[in-house]
Amino acid sequence: MTTLTTRQLFDAQAWSLLAFGKRSRIEHGFGWLDDDGNIDVGRGVHLWITGRMTHCFALGHLMGDPDCAALAAHGIARLLDSPLHDASTGAWFRAVDMDGTPLPGPLRSYDHSFVILAAASALLAEVPRAQELLDAALLTFERLWWDEDAGMVVDARKRETLAVDPYRGANANMYTVEALLAAYSATREPLHLRRAVRITSRIAQAVVTHAFRLPEHFDSSWRAVLDYNRDRPTDAFRPYGSVVGHWLEWARLMVQLRTACSAAGIGFDPLLDSLPKRMYRQALQEGWGTDGSQGFVYTVDFHGHPVVRERLSWVLCEGISAAETLRQATGDDSYEHDVDIYAAWARKHLIEDPGQWREELHSDERSISSTWSGKPDIYHALQAMLVGRLPITPSFAEGLLLSESESRARR
Repeated sequence: MTTLTTRQLFDAQAWSLLAFGKRSRIEHGFGWLDDDGNIDVGRGVHLWITGRMTHCFALGHLMGDPDCAALAAHGIARLLDSPLHDASTGAWFRAVDMDGTPLPGPLRSYDHSFVILAAASALLAEVPRAQELLDAALLTFERLWWDEDAGMVVDARKRETLAVDPYRGANANMYTVEALLAAYSATREPLHLRRAVRITSRIAQAVVTHAFRLPEHFDSSWRAVLDYNRDRPTDAFRPYGSVVGHWLEWARLMVQLRTACSAAGIGFDPLLDSLPKRMYRQALQEGWGTDGSQGFVYTVDFHGHPVVRERLSWVLCEGISAAETLRQATGDDSYEHDVDIYAAWARKHLIEDPGQWREELHSDERSISSTWSGKPDIYHALQAMLVGRLPITPSFAEGLLLSESESRARR
């Protein structure tokens, strides 16, 4: 385990993050919170935020927070019945205005992955109608997003015609792996694991091919496009270069997937035995403090040089999650030292008040908003605060259930 000071910080922050997140409830789902924790009405209601927050409140319910059952139920109901859900196509809009009017933009598999995650976590938390939502989300996944020939998901479709965008992205596929692992936790359907294996194997091969730096962007034939968005390096969803936080996130997911497959007797790429440790170490070597200041840079180029030097809180959170997971998987206590360093940095630079994490910092540690603004959700931070207390399972919800079961057995 990490030091007592770090563990106490994480435990307290988990409850404080839930308390802060409760402010986000609005009519059509959960809203984007600004720096002061108020709803940013100008941003509307985003599907990815509503899905993530529903997942978080399902976790909160499993933790024993007395308010979270109702909040999770609100999220499930809104994902089924609100204007976010387009009954004519069975898909979900990217976002709607506060009055429910759909905002412009394509349908995105990235957003839909959080609908599956929310439904699966809520099903394990016994939230009403979670099974109904999971069935609907998996049906839409099968119909619109899964590409059986490629063994990957497509990224986006035009809302009016459902025509597939030629762009392919690692990011949407990463969150799909998380969603499939959660769906496996909730259903024990092996197909979800097998599909997660197919996605992860292709990504693992791409990482090795590119000197252990993750290509983020691909064409329709899954050829890496390394100069994509070179002129828009701070794009929130498709930045130029390679995102260090995604190396860390993939490392954690690969360990979870390998563990689940081993338990289920399902084969996986042998790279998953070694690659998570390598990706984590490379993230430290090329991402942490490489410009003279502590903290992870956002992106690097394919020579390992920093591109966007801003520090994003979610990247630090994924550093914590990866280190905690690798510590458990390997028994290597050196990861505890890393977690203590991350915790001290977060306490000093990110946590303004209990449960309120600054979203983005300049390399000189000033708070800025070049990529993100406000405090849109608690997803990365909450999971980082919990992961060190949980066994390695396919999903956080299953980990909480197993942890509580083991705790009761000891009492």
